[in-house]
Amino acid sequence: MARDTLQGTLDLLVLKTLARGPEHGYGITCHILAASDHQLRVEEGSLYPALHRMEASGLIKSEWKPTRE
Repeated sequence: MARDTLQGTLDLLVLKTLARGPEHGYGITCHILAASDHQLRVEEGSLYPALHRMEASGLIKSEWKPTRE
């Protein structure tokens, strides 16, 4: 599968997840995993660059902060 296709697919999965409401990165990965019946696992190395790319292109707005323990 072409890289652009993979990026577009990930972008759509993220947008579909965020349509439910604001979510942090871990929550996005958990939702995609659950919604795909554990068939699609999105790793940090793919998710966070995608979020940055989507933010830069204006598709999403984000707030970056560390999680509280």
